[in-house]
Amino acid sequence: MGFKMGIVGMPNVGKSTLFNALTRTAAAQAANFPFCTIEPNVGEVAVPDARLDKLAEIATSKSIIPTRMTFVDIAGLVKGASKGEGLGNQFLANIRETDAIAHVLRCFEDGDVTHVDGRVDPVADAETIETELMLADLESIEKRLQNLVRKVKGGDKDAVQQVRLLEAAKAALEDGKPARVLEIDEDDVKAWKMLQLLTTKPVLYVCNVGESEASEGNAHSAAVAEMAASQGNSHVIISAQIEEEISQLEDDEAQMFLEEMGLNEAGLDRLIKAGYALLHLETYFTVGPKEARAWTIKEGTSAPKAAGVIHGDFEKGFIRAETIAYDDFVTLGGEQAAKEAGKMRAEGKGYIVKDGDVLHFLFNT
Repeated sequence: MGFKMGIVGMPNVGKSTLFNALTRTAAAQAANFPFCTIEPNVGEVAVPDARLDKLAEIATSKSIIPTRMTFVDIAGLVKGASKGEGLGNQFLANIRETDAIAHVLRCFEDGDVTHVDGRVDPVADAETIETELMLADLESIEKRLQNLVRKVKGGDKDAVQQVRLLEAAKAALEDGKPARVLEIDEDDVKAWKMLQLLTTKPVLYVCNVGESEASEGNAHSAAVAEMAASQGNSHVIISAQIEEEISQLEDDEAQMFLEEMGLNEAGLDRLIKAGYALLHLETYFTVGPKEARAWTIKEGTSAPKAAGVIHGDFEKGFIRAETIAYDDFVTLGGEQAAKEAGKMRAEGKGYIVKDGDVLHFLFNT
């Protein structure tokens, strides 16, 4: 399990340039006019994790298989998208299929790149798109409530639950707040997710700055940071242009380029880390002579559920998980040494997997 992040934003903010860099392809046409992306481009990238390489080195694994993350480049949204302006309805539907939204905001000045509203104001751009998503949700809610009337009268419990949740979301939206601000009871979480409201998606603001501002940002990105903090959202500063240049270089050259630009790591790494934090994701590992592999799970996942990420039969027939903490595996020099030092634990069904755990599952077939 990885996760799917939709890259959204107004036209000409650098979405397609960022997508090209992230997926190391030129599949998304980056052009200086609105709606150059007609269909959502989908690309999968390996999630970089130095821990996986270290584990593979110690275990002399023949292959290394990282977990993967999917990016969807969704064409530019404009004011009125919720009413079909631009190619709005199609793109709003594409957003529903993602786990989170990476909202790319133009934080660079460039007279050669047209802004659809003729000015650079990332906070206003963010508000425009948030408003369109909220309006789209309100319209969707109204239609659903109308369709549920008959079922509610018939005493359908699921319909009653849906109406209660939809009414709560509607109240928040009419108050000018996205649906994600609502606190949902555990009993309602599954039904809430099934509603697929656009404004329930977690948002990560991506401040696209000029090359010379990639390490520190600028006044525009500072304004976005303040906005994100006030909303309880997060942000990252990236120069899409730099990321595209890096994507064409070999690893050693890319590292040298980053150092010259005053950057510790590539924007892709920062974006993925921020995305993992946004969705409360963790990584565990399976390691052996054949392969070293990373697996993505939600924070708080039990050992049987984690096993199920590999195969459903592992979860159904789960007996126990042989567990070694990453630091112990590395410090002691591998599985056998960790076992001899008493650092391999046998954990049962109630064990909550921790980030970095090296696991081996035992199960009945």
